[in-house]
Amino acid sequence: MSEPETNPTSAEQQARPTGRLEQTATTTTDRPLDETATGAPPGQATEAQAAGAPAAGEQRPGPIAATEETATAEQAIDEMRDRWQRAQAEVENTRKRYERQRADDWRAERARVASEWLPVVDNLELALGHAAADPQAIAQGVEAIRQQAVDVLHRLGFTRLDEVGIPFDPSRHEAVRVVDTRDAVPGTVVEVIRPGYAALDVLLRPAAVAVAGRQE
Repeated sequence: MSEPETNPTSAEQQARPTGRLEQTATTTTDRPLDETATGAPPGQATEAQAAGAPAAGEQRPGPIAATEETATAEQAIDEMRDRWQRAQAEVENTRKRYERQRADDWRAERARVASEWLPVVDNLELALGHAAADPQAIAQGVEAIRQQAVDVLHRLGFTRLDEVGIPFDPSRHEAVRVVDTRDAVPGTVVEVIRPGYAALDVLLRPAAVAVAGRQE
């Protein structure tokens, strides 16, 4: 007769699954915490975090969207920058126009002064052309030319300083000598040696004068 087949007992069947569970638990427990949390070995997890990669479950904030107030502020800044650049360009253009106008006025004034003196030069040349004429006629011609020159200075705005008998004024006169005389008040102009010329706010040349001294 053949021997009956031996079947594993229920105790043996229960022991086998229990051994697998213990092995699984041991394997999970023996893993490091870093590997369990990130799913990667500890060394790789540390390198990934150092490189800036987000950890498992970590969410980085996205770029901040521009709000309506930010757009309005940027538009205002652009407008202010444009207005500032326009104002700067306008100032530069005004400066250039002023410099050109000043140069033009200076050249026009020089031409006007020169044209005023041209008739005086013409008369002097005529007088030299008649040098052999009557001396009395020459003297009269020179006197007319002198008066013509004085008139030119007057038209240019300069007054002749040649008065006598007025108090000495150091802002208009230059005392070249002092004269002792009983016919004039001390400190007054008794003689004009060289006339001066002055405008309202410009002294072209002071008058060289003789001044009466104090009487002893």
